[in-house]
Amino acid sequence: MSETSKLHKKSSPDSATVYIVTCSTSKFKQLKAKQQPSDESGDIIEQLAASAGHRIAGRKLISDSKPMIQKATRAALSNRGVDVVIITGGTGLSSTDVTLEAISPLLDQEIPGFGELFRKISFDEIGSAAMMSRAFAGMIKRRAIFCLPGSPNAVRTAMEKLILPELGHIIGLAQGP
Repeated sequence: MSETSKLHKKSSPDSATVYIVTCSTSKFKQLKAKQQPSDESGDIIEQLAASAGHRIAGRKLISDSKPMIQKATRAALSNRGVDVVIITGGTGLSSTDVTLEAISPLLDQEIPGFGELFRKISFDEIGSAAMMSRAFAGMIKRRAIFCLPGSPNAVRTAMEKLILPELGHIIGLAQGP
């Protein structure tokens, strides 16, 4: 690690406030039918983030819909205490996977290395199917946003190998001068 990276990490916040959004039309329908849908990927994000010392500002389960994704993201970011929004679901290739299309227009900056590294790590774990993931990250109003697949294994990989090791660093750079 370079000296500059070490210095940035050392001066970065130890914890961040995280808001979790799960995009799943089937789970959203269950919720609307007054059922209690499971949300394993959202649970993994919450558990891993909290275990790493981060605060959870809230969670929302929504349908795979561009307007709903944008509304949920804007609502999360309207809370000035939220440092990062993590969205799980809607990053594949089906016609209902619209997280990329919903979030991309809102980005001030993209973090292309996140998606590139995620697909590389996924390739090492699952093979060529990793190319079908459209996981990505960026910045909106000096806050980080990560868009992950809905797969619990993919969420765990992204959280443990990419997001949590660099979250304080990213937040420190985003909120710096």
